Amino acid sequence: MLIKSLFIILLLLMVISLFRALPPILKGQSSLPLSHYFGRRLLIAVILFSLLIVALLTGVIQPNPTPYTL
Repeated sequence: MLIKSLFIILLLLMVISLFRALPPILKGQSSLPLSHYFGRRLLIAVILFSLLIVALLTGVIQPNPTPYTL
């Protein structure tokens, strides 16, 4: 349950970072470069993906064995 809530928190952080970058993109002026916002989203995505792989390898979460039905 803790790992799933951590996934949700990281996804929410990614969405928040996306919306924080929206005003500088629309105005065209910012004290920070746009790569700053992109870098944060990329870092969150890498952390999320790494956490997902570790959780799958340790057996904390189980993948769907048959994604289709016969």
